[in-house]
Amino acid sequence: MIQQNEIIKTYGTNYKTMTRELLETAGLSEMIPSKDARIGIKPNLVAPIPASYGATTHPEIVAGIIEYLRASGFSQIVILESSWVGDKTSESLEVCGYSELLREYDVPFLDMQKDRARKIDAGGMELMICQEALALDFLINVPVLKGHCQTKVTCALKNMKGLIPNSEKRHFHAWGLHRPIAHLAAALHQDFILVDQICGDPDCEDGGNPYVTNCLMAARDPVLCDAYGASLLGYGADEIPYIIMAEELGVGSADLHKLCIRQIGHSQEEEKPAKRRRLVAIQDKVEEVDSCSACYANLVPVLLRLEEEGTLDQLGEKLAIGQGYRGKKGRLGIGNCTRCFEQYIPGCPPEIEEIDAFLREIIRKQAGSEGTDRGVQ
Repeated sequence: MIQQNEIIKTYGTNYKTMTRELLETAGLSEMIPSKDARIGIKPNLVAPIPASYGATTHPEIVAGIIEYLRASGFSQIVILESSWVGDKTSESLEVCGYSELLREYDVPFLDMQKDRARKIDAGGMELMICQEALALDFLINVPVLKGHCQTKVTCALKNMKGLIPNSEKRHFHAWGLHRPIAHLAAALHQDFILVDQICGDPDCEDGGNPYVTNCLMAARDPVLCDAYGASLLGYGADEIPYIIMAEELGVGSADLHKLCIRQIGHSQEEEKPAKRRRLVAIQDKVEEVDSCSACYANLVPVLLRLEEEGTLDQLGEKLAIGQGYRGKKGRLGIGNCTRCFEQYIPGCPPEIEEIDAFLREIIRKQAGSEGTDRGVQ
């Protein structure tokens, strides 16, 4: 059986078969308390974006988990998740291939956007957590290892955010994300982790720049899992505050010196850290205060596009985004939270193409104004 300080890896392209083999090697069935245990599978369906874009959990992996569990004599299986604020979970189910999976395997799906929540003491911080998640006997977390435009990395720990109501997700962003993510891990125990590292986007949580490794990883310690995942994206654990905070709360260990990696299947060299795009340059153009992931993530690809075209610097002023700007005045804003600004693009979140048109119009006017000034001189 997989040990607490161990990560088991496998590579290939038959994801369902790989999953079953990995679970067999890890001895998952031996970890589940009884055949009558209510088992929850928690994928990442952050938005209606296919897994091939590097944002969501491949449905073949979840299919492999279901097949393994049923073959092992477990029948009380549910899938539970919620998409981020701004998208409906039902749309993500359809686009990501989970509606078909649910029909094929006849497994109940619990939409956490519709579930009731209960206030829990999460290691000294009170958090609202969905009741169905708290009622599970065994939780299998199936995150995608990928980048995040605000926290740099998202994997096992942050994936639990799909098990809180939308109102609490907004609070998480107002609280700065890192601290509540760590405390959520203290209240909601992950019994087993199966990481989808097939093609996660190393930059943004909503995908678009997949980095293909065709790898699956099994783990028991979410802190160790995330510390190792961060290293694969080129970060140290100390650069991701919620990893260290979770360790301090006793959730797990971030000490990679104690990590033991076991590989099954065909031999493959350890993948090199993923190359990230030029996020530092574009982040210099943004003043972000407590923004929701969906809003910020929709802004990022537009800024990258303008940066690649060489027009980003023509914006002149920084863009304000986030709940921290509600009721405040300023020049340029993104989203409904900046409705009091002189110029802002409405939406919660505004769509990518709407942001693109908004910023291009500002750049066009700015260029026209500079041309007029030069004519006067």
